[in-house]
Formats: sequence, C-alpha cells, structure tokens
Amino acid sequence: MSHFGRRAVSLLAMILFEKFGQHQPLNRQAERYAKEGVPLSLSTLADQVGAGCAALEPLIRRIEAHVFAAERLHGDDTTVPVLAKGKTDTGRCWVYVRDDRPFGGQTPPAAMFYYSRDRGGEHPQGHLATYAGLFQADAYGGYNKLCAPDREPGQILEVACWVHARRTFFVMADLAESARRKAQGKTTAVISPLALEAVRRIDALFEIERTISGETAERRRAVRKELSAPLVADLESWMREQRAKLSRGNDLAKAMDYVLKRWPAFTRFLDDGRVCLSNNAAERALRGIALGRKSWLFAGSERGGQRAAAMYSLIVTAKMNDIDPQAWLADVLARIAAHPA
Repeated sequence: MSHFGRRAVSLLAMILFEKFGQHQPLNRQAERYAKEGVPLSLSTLADQVGAGCAALEPLIRRIEAHVFAAERLHGDDTTVPVLAKGKTDTGRCWVYVRDDRPFGGQTPPAAMFYYSRDRGGEHPQGHLATYAGLFQADAYGGYNKLCAPDREPGQILEVACWVHARRTFFVMADLAESARRKAQGKTTAVISPLALEAVRRIDALFEIERTISGETAERRRAVRKELSAPLVADLESWMREQRAKLSRGNDLAKAMDYVLKRWPAFTRFLDDGRVCLSNNAAERALRGIALGRKSWLFAGSERGGQRAAAMYSLIVTAKMNDIDPQAWLADVLARIAAHPA
C-alpha cells in the first residue's frame, strides 16, 4: 500500500465506500469513472477491492475482539441473494452489535458482520464460540445450544425483544391501516380489542424506558423494580387469563404464546439494568443491507460475501461512532502501510 499516493488512496476509499456503503456495484462505478475520463476495467476495480480488504483485515479482527468482549450483545440476521451456477441462491448475513450507551457505558459501539451460504445453527454457534453474557435476539432455534447452563466458556443468557412481540399485536390492532383500507374500498381486518390492549400495556413499559435511557445500570434496575415490575406482573396475569379463552389456531393466541413461552427472556430486563427492551440496535445495523440487497448479486461467491461482511463491519462501526466512513477509510489506508504490524 505504501506505493499508493494520497490520490490513489482517496480513490480506493471511494471505490470501497461506494460499493459497500452506497451499494454501487463495480460495473456501475466503472461506467461512471469512464465518463469522468478515468478508464478503469472491472477486473482492476475488483483487484483494488481485494487489496483494500486485505490491508484492512487486522482492523476487522480488532473490531471482532472488541465486539465479543462485551457484557451484552445484540444479534440478528437477514437474507442476501448470491449468484450460484446460473441461479440465485439465498445466503445469510449475520450481525452482532456492541452498544453500551443505553446503560451509560463509555466504550465505543461497534458491529461485526459475517456471511454464510445458509442459516444453519452452526454459524451463530461458531460466531459466538468465545462469548458469554447477555444476548438480545429474536427467537431462532440455532441459538438454543448457546443457552445451555453447562456451556463453555460460560452461559449465554437469552434476552427477548419487546418490539418484536409488540409488532404482531400491532398488526392486529392497526387502526390507521384499517381506516386506509376502508377508504380504498378494500376488505378490512377486524380490529382486535385484545391486541389493542396488549399494545397499550407494552407501550407503557417503553414510556418508562425513555426516561432512563443512558442512565447507569443500577439506576435503570431500580426504576424498573419500582415502576415496570408491577406492570409486567399485571401483563402476565392478564395475558394468561385471555389466552385461556382462545383456541390454539387463533392468531392472537399465537402472538401470546410467543411471549408466554419465553417469559424468563422477556422479563430479564427487570433484574439487569444493562438489558434493553428491544433488539433495535441489531436491526438498525442490518438496515443498510436491506437497501443494498441487489448489489449482493455481484458477490456471487463465498469470498465476495465474506469481503462484503468485513467491509460492512468497518463502515457500520464508523457510522455508529459518527465518523465519515469514506474519510476514515482514506485516512487508515494512507497510514496502515507504515504502521508496525
């Protein structure tokens, strides 16, 4: 990298950020550079991306170590299309987010991404092999082995997401959507008063949370014990009472079962001030991938998927720390060659 001048480094940073931060595939970038009088072949651009990713690899490993040293992690995954022998396969992108700010932590936030060809449980089990602590994620069977009490290097404690639970009730109680469908002359779903009540009760918990965001874990726990615990106890008894009246196939019954069967994971926040009520931190980190899914078609290989995951780790972590990712990449690439290995 040392033979690159400042201009070459700025160009490389732009190529990387455009591809992974702005979802501009290399063929589109090549067309644009050609129009600007800079003819760069697709293979040259691909080589530059490979060189950039190789140079940045040590930093990706540092981010990885930082993320998995957390006391509490958010986890999520999403689908990504990848080319395979003339057809499109569905790969998977996983993210693990460290964000201690909600409980007053001073450690910088960071996100670590991984790519896999499928959604097998061995992938998260491998990613989290060295981690022990609180893990906030949506219910997925692949995480189950991680929560075994006798697990080495220690137990992972599952924390469920109240936003995920609320979403299902909200769909059944969405007054605005029902009114919109009615105005369009479409059939409207029956609004469930029970779903409306469930949303109201869950929203009351989030109202309390807004007052303690960024406070210390001790302060958060104290407020939750005083204000949230009675609401949670009422919610449980109300939900169990209503659930007993519903048939098993009822959509509302399924939404209630999702919560009641994971009650210890949903109520863990009452005893631990580090816990968040939602898994929004992980969902936010994945949002950029949802926007740029079409670009993944150009990955087309295991290596392409892994490169993309590595670059997302750097770009999303920079954004989480309010740092301009392209300027940061240019600065790092200019200095990394002279940095002691």
